[in-house]
Amino acid sequence: NKDVTDAIQKVAAAYDCKIVEGVLSHQLKQFVIDGNKVILSVSNPETKVDDAEFEENEVYAIDIVASTGEGKPKLVDEKQTTVYKRAVDKNYHLKMKASRFIFSEICQKFPIMPFTARILEEKRARLGLVECMNHELLQPYPVLHEKPGDLVAQIKFTVLLMPNGSDRITSHALQELQSTKTIDDDAEIKGWLALGTKKKKGGGKKKKAKKGGDSKADETMEVEPKDET
Repeated sequence: NKDVTDAIQKVAAAYDCKIVEGVLSHQLKQFVIDGNKVILSVSNPETKVDDAEFEENEVYAIDIVASTGEGKPKLVDEKQTTVYKRAVDKNYHLKMKASRFIFSEICQKFPIMPFTARILEEKRARLGLVECMNHELLQPYPVLHEKPGDLVAQIKFTVLLMPNGSDRITSHALQELQSTKTIDDDAEIKGWLALGTKKKKGGGKKKKAKKGGDSKADETMEVEPKDET
């Protein structure tokens, strides 16, 4: 996993970008989106993960966020956080009725996966989520901000480590652009690109593209909780 971290940082540096700190890639298992094997996008003394070797037939969610800024986004307003995930290893007897109601609903509908607060009953959610957060029953996915003017780009996909090569099974079309940077003089990066990955073939008819569907990079992002040791 450390080799992947080093490779991510090297490619970003070739394009004069910084990898955003605190973004982790995880091994996936059935009903588990944050497995024990973790890949750091950037080395950080405050965030440490165990060394891990990749094995055949494992599945990983690769999450990379790059910035033209410092790569150290800040939490501006906690109220902007709207996505949470239940902390299955935590227990606490909640005092407020609204909190117990909301937490019970979360356990029934979203026992292991992240959810948005929009699906909860609004008034009770405002009251109940606070107590749940105070006692670490929920993990927040905070909205972080880079400095105004900095551009942020994210790519996330699922990859299978198959005996005959890596198989990327989720992907989307990238924005077409002409970079002012080049990696033609870096043999190591060119070697990585030559390896490539297999892409899952889409089935059925292609859907007609919607108008106005172009996306723009900005200075905000939503990231998963850090694993700190």
